[in-house]
Amino acid sequence: MTEHKKVEMSFEEKIPGGAYSEKIHARFWLAGEKGSYLGVGRIQLLEHIAVSGSMNKAAKEMGMSYKKAWKLVDEMNQMYQQPLVEKVQGGKSGGGSVLTMRGQQVVQNFRLFEKRFEAFLQQESDLLQI
Repeated sequence: MTEHKKVEMSFEEKIPGGAYSEKIHARFWLAGEKGSYLGVGRIQLLEHIAVSGSMNKAAKEMGMSYKKAWKLVDEMNQMYQQPLVEKVQGGKSGGGSVLTMRGQQVVQNFRLFEKRFEAFLQQESDLLQI
């Protein structure tokens, strides 16, 4: 007979979503067609690609496989009429991946929306009598 240990989770681990305000946790994402979406994790992947110039490096930094990163990027590219990420061929550095102008716009717009969302939730949080 095996003994099961009860693992206590912290308050933060029990609550899903980000702490966008003192008392309200939430998640949001932009929904595309065919079940695709764009959320904070995918935005972070785009940001890592923008900084590193490499989908492989971005995937490693986020603790995911290149195959998973490529699948996510492919889904995001299909959400828009213009791709968000493009591969750069060869050269001395061996190529890589870059955010297109549209990709940069999407990241910037998402982060702007996130700030406005956070401000709204903080305002609503202030109204709570908890």
